[in-house]
Amino acid sequence: MNDTSQVEMLPISSLNALEYCPRKFYYQFVQGEMLVNEFMLEGTLAHQRVHQAGTHTTAEGEIQTTRLYLYSEALHLTGFADVIEERAGVFFPVEYKHGQQSNWLNDHIQLCAQALCLEERQPGKPLIPHGYIFYVGSRRRIQVKFTTQLREKTRATIARAFQVATFDKPPPPLEGKLAARCPNCSLLPLCLPEEVRLLRLKKGK
Repeated sequence: MNDTSQVEMLPISSLNALEYCPRKFYYQFVQGEMLVNEFMLEGTLAHQRVHQAGTHTTAEGEIQTTRLYLYSEALHLTGFADVIEERAGVFFPVEYKHGQQSNWLNDHIQLCAQALCLEERQPGKPLIPHGYIFYVGSRRRIQVKFTTQLREKTRATIARAFQVATFDKPPPPLEGKLAARCPNCSLLPLCLPEEVRLLRLKKGK
């Protein structure tokens, strides 16, 4: 059994994994398992430019900080933002992702969590209205509004992450339409979702 009852801080990126698949979250962030496939390698290469910490000012006067360390004492989160853009004293988190935009919220939740961490460091200032996700595969940059609904969803995901981290075994594989996420997952050889689903069917669970 894993002694996960003492989990005090979680990586911000773990929220992305949890929203994508709780089983993946458990393997990666509770058991520390990590396998690399072509999609993860693409993402690593795409992040190389922003993985070097530094600050510079654009011709338009915008301040950009790369690989900024973030943390939240209230939410018990820690991690790095790919890029933080500062315009007129307002911070906007920017996250780089390989591939193309999907209909899932995992990237949005990760970005919103970064905004919550930034806001905690600036008490009394207005809430950050939005951030951006740059999808390398499509070369598209989309704006993500930090609505009340997204903020609530992000806080609920954080609470769920700490709950799943206390489990003594991985959650079951995704079912139904969500199972379409499995084939591209780097942890497929470890997770074996199809085999586990068949076993659960045979046992009548």
